[in-house]
Amino acid sequence: MIRGLDLIISCLLIVAFAPLMLVLILLLRATAEGEVFFRQSRIGKGGRSFALLKYATMLKDSPNLGSGTITLKNDPRVLPVGRYLRAFKMDELPQLYNVLRGEMSLVGPRPQTRRCFDTFSPLDQSIITQARPGLTGIGSLVFRNEENLLDPDKDPVGLYKNVIMPYKAELEYWYIRHQGLRTYLLCIFATGWTAAFRKSSIVWYLFPTLPLPPSSLANALNWPGVKRYEGASEGSAS
Repeated sequence: MIRGLDLIISCLLIVAFAPLMLVLILLLRATAEGEVFFRQSRIGKGGRSFALLKYATMLKDSPNLGSGTITLKNDPRVLPVGRYLRAFKMDELPQLYNVLRGEMSLVGPRPQTRRCFDTFSPLDQSIITQARPGLTGIGSLVFRNEENLLDPDKDPVGLYKNVIMPYKAELEYWYIRHQGLRTYLLCIFATGWTAAFRKSSIVWYLFPTLPLPPSSLANALNWPGVKRYEGASEGSAS
């Protein structure tokens, strides 16, 4: 059933967004170093690699510059038009083609680059690759503003590897255990909602059993229970 919904919804979205996608193609051809699409190898279901498709929003050689595959807050490699596309997640629209090809689902764990995937433990890797990676999903919703967490002056690589990636693994575990039609539909709804209301905390209310975020990320991830950590800190200080 999920695969059928993937095909139906992705076709409808392609038709609905076709005028916008055409405008973006023309705009990127004129501004983004002449590049329209960016293809990158990602890890899919069963650990198989596939070419993920995005609109080109960064300098051509970005994976070999600066922080590599990790995009930082105010990253200088992001092109002016690309900054806008990334803010509204419009750079992900070409992945509807990956969904049609069966390499991705509309909902699932976010597909990782090999470099990021290798930071997961072998157990994490085996669990996460049980499902098709998703254009959206629990990890994508919780970390929809991930770039803003990675301050270039505060060891972003260490934060990503030691805090963000382990928590992402927990979120994807949760998804694998709870995947099904209800989770699928709620994720699609939450994606549309947060696209319209970017500071919304709706993901935490729709999925109240999600793993608690690390205290260092709770506020940035708009977790409604952040006062628990603040209360605990006040209690230890007194």
